[in-house]
Parts: sequence; structure tokens; C-alpha cells
Amino acid sequence: MGGAHGRSSGAHWQKPMPSYSTFPDRTDFRTEMSSLPYARVDSSLRALAGQAEGFGRLAVGGLHGPLYHVTTLQDDGPGSLRDGCRRKEPLWIVFDVSGTIHLSSYLNVSSYKTIDGRGQRIKLTGHGLRLKECEHVIVCNLEFEGGRGHDVDGIQIKPNSKHIWIDRCSLRDFDDGLIDITRASTDITISRCHFSQHDKTILIGADPSHTGDRCIRVTIHHCFFDGTRQRHPRVRYGKVHLYNNYTRNWGIYAVCASVESQIYSQCNIYEAGHKKVAFKYLTEKAADKEEARTGCIRSEGDLFITGTQVGLMTVASEVFHPSEYYPTWTVEAPSDALKHVLHHCTGWQHVPRPADEAAIAY
Repeated sequence: MGGAHGRSSGAHWQKPMPSYSTFPDRTDFRTEMSSLPYARVDSSLRALAGQAEGFGRLAVGGLHGPLYHVTTLQDDGPGSLRDGCRRKEPLWIVFDVSGTIHLSSYLNVSSYKTIDGRGQRIKLTGHGLRLKECEHVIVCNLEFEGGRGHDVDGIQIKPNSKHIWIDRCSLRDFDDGLIDITRASTDITISRCHFSQHDKTILIGADPSHTGDRCIRVTIHHCFFDGTRQRHPRVRYGKVHLYNNYTRNWGIYAVCASVESQIYSQCNIYEAGHKKVAFKYLTEKAADKEEARTGCIRSEGDLFITGTQVGLMTVASEVFHPSEYYPTWTVEAPSDALKHVLHHCTGWQHVPRPADEAAIAY
């Protein structure tokens, strides 16, 4: 299977897929973003809550809490991001400053928080966010760059966290992963993010000994993997729905299925550089099984260009279908127009902070 401008075969998918036939010249990329999902989430500040597509669709963040204003770029102290994230009550965190926050250690995020970077340009460096045993967290419109040290990820989601939405973030150049989802963390959506200048991009499932990761469910959509080397994502045990992502010029592989994983790859664009094979399989033995197993990938409607070799195994009968878990999602046939939009409109964006219709200053 595969080859230049090839689409994968598979069972016929019944959901209609609108496609752009042409894409007009535009200089305003904010207009282009209306072609992506979530066109209405910037209509008011809290319109983000509960609007994620996919497995993270229930994430409400700090919907029911007051506003918390970040007024300093200091790592800690009054008015800092760390001070807001550690508080136990629901908070919708916004920024009154722009710039770089140098984190000396992981920034732990507690439950029912929205970290909303709209209206400013905030970059986190040194360390990343840690979502540990928390639920209902939304992270929106931030930059992550330059994390240093052993096991330092951009966003680390473990253990036992759920209802998480990572949206419209730029992530690059960390010493470990950009996003790690492990140790029974589940019901997570990653959308409209831009990943670049990195090796091990997204890991889902810790290692074969963590059989509790069988509960993991993740949706990744409308993201741009821009020359990152591998793990777009790499999956152990979990169920992962990939749709309308653009992955180009990987260094080892695009997507990897390992022990008992199920990956449903739908209407994505895979554009190879020097390394041609998109899908890779690794065999590992679960701690509670006698025989080693690999994972499964089902590819439907994917577009493989510039000589990409699919690398797909012929049997994918064990892969779940997303409609078993959520009724709707926004997907279109892959095209040059979609590639153009994902190239320019993923990651941090210069968008104003919407007004808060229920503003309560904290």
C-alpha cells in the first residue's frame, strides 16, 4: 500500500466529509482559522468549556470559578501562574502580562483549572506542566520551549488524570517528551497544536508493565507535526483517534503501535522526507500475558504524499471506531487546503482575549 498521493484502503466510512476544492488567497490567518473546528470558542471567554471534540469533550476547566489574573512572570509568589495552579478551587486563569516564565521545577496543575493564554504571548521554559491526579483541566494558547533535565516533558499527564484538553499550543525542544500521557490517565483531547524541533513527541502509555494503561483514550486532531523525529504518537495499550493532522518529514516513523494499542487514523496527511515509512509496529509483552503482542492501526481516508510508504499491517480488525464513544467530530477529506491551514493556524495564535460574560475578579 502507499506511494505518492496514495490514500489508504479500508471499510467504507459513512460520515460525510466536506472538502475544499480551492482555497482563496488570504493574508488574515484569523479568517483561515474559521475553517478549523471550534469557530465559536472565542466568542466569549468561557465558551471553551465543554467544547473539545473527542475523548476530552467533557473537560470544563475552571468554568465555575472566578478569574485569576497572572500579573507577574515570576516562577512563584502572589500573582504568579504557579500560585494560581496550586489552588484547590476552580479558577479560570488569564494573563495580564506577556513574556517568558522560567520554571525551576514542574508546575503542578490542580483540578478544575483553565490556563488561558489568549490575549498575551506566554512562553514556559525550564520545566513544563505536570497534571497529576487531577481532572477537568484546559490549557490553551501557550508556548512551551527549552525544558531541561531528566524526565522533563512539556506537559506531563500522570497518574490517574482525566478530562483534559490541550488546545492551540506550540511545543518544541524539551529534553524528554513534549506531551506524555501515562499511568491510567484518560479522556484527553489534543487539538490545533504545533510540534517542532523535537525527538520524542507524544508518548501514550508508560511501558509494558503498566497494564492499567488499558483505560487510556486520547483524541489528537488538527495538529501539525513539523519535522519532529518520532512518536506522533507512540501508543501502548490505549485507544487513540487521529484525524485531520499533518505530519511531515519525520526522522524515524510517524505513528507507532505497540502492545495492545488501537489507533484509528482518519483523514490525516502524511508527507515523508528522507524516512518513508509512516506506520511502525513494536512487539512487547504485557506484564500479565504470556505472549508478546503489537498494536493495531486502522487507516481510513489518510493521504500519503511525496513517496510515503504506509507500512500498514493488513489485519486491523481489533481497532475501535470513535462512534462507539462520541457521536460527532469535525473532519474533512485531506487536501492541500487543509495542509495550508494546519501549517499556518496551529499552535499559539495572536488572538484577543474574549470578554468574560460572568467576570468575577479573583
